Amino acid sequence: MTDEEPQQNDNIGETLNVSYERLRHSTDTAELSEVARAPLPDSADQAAFSRSTALLEAVAGNSHTPVGDRVFLAQKMPFPNVLVKLSGDAEPSVRAGVAGNISDKNWLVGRLAKDDDAQVRAAALQNPQASWRIRLEGAQAEGTDAPTLAYLAGLGTVNEQDAPVILATMVRQAVALNSRTDLETLQTLAKDSQPDVMLAAQHALQQRSQDPDQVQQ
Repeated sequence: MTDEEPQQNDNIGETLNVSYERLRHSTDTAELSEVARAPLPDSADQAAFSRSTALLEAVAGNSHTPVGDRVFLAQKMPFPNVLVKLSGDAEPSVRAGVAGNISDKNWLVGRLAKDDDAQVRAAALQNPQASWRIRLEGAQAEGTDAPTLAYLAGLGTVNEQDAPVILATMVRQAVALNSRTDLETLQTLAKDSQPDVMLAAQHALQQRSQDPDQVQQ
């Protein structure tokens, strides 16, 4: 028997708390990756399922877990405890994965919609779980990028066609009033079926035509 063989069995019979703390502080990237990617037990086995989701939280909170695995968890996991843990990750790509996860709670999307990183904010604002308040604030914010504003400009028309008319109209109008909105999006909104949106976009286009610095936006 080699010296390594007893160590291979050290983890057998560990309590959940012991396993959690060990993985939470582990520097073994191979083991962390293995736990992150392991198929989940059948949810009918509640004990095994609960243990696995708890250990995923430990792995998610460990900065030694490879970034690719943290992104995988952020994008694929439906578990609030895992998503909340990853929402505070130092890597923007991980937070963006959480921001775009449709299993998010609304409050988590709202928090990420105000993230310091533009990629994270964009993913949150395009998440179907984002509330209309969050979307309206995003449409009004000067820090929202043009592609995200273009997405918001399609709410109730191209995107989510069954959206509440009044709320979707408010968001599209806010996009029309946002100085970061590109010309192509404004030109589309200038033909909107809702007068408030159409007039706001037409006015914005007129202002830009008189301002050489904005014509190329």
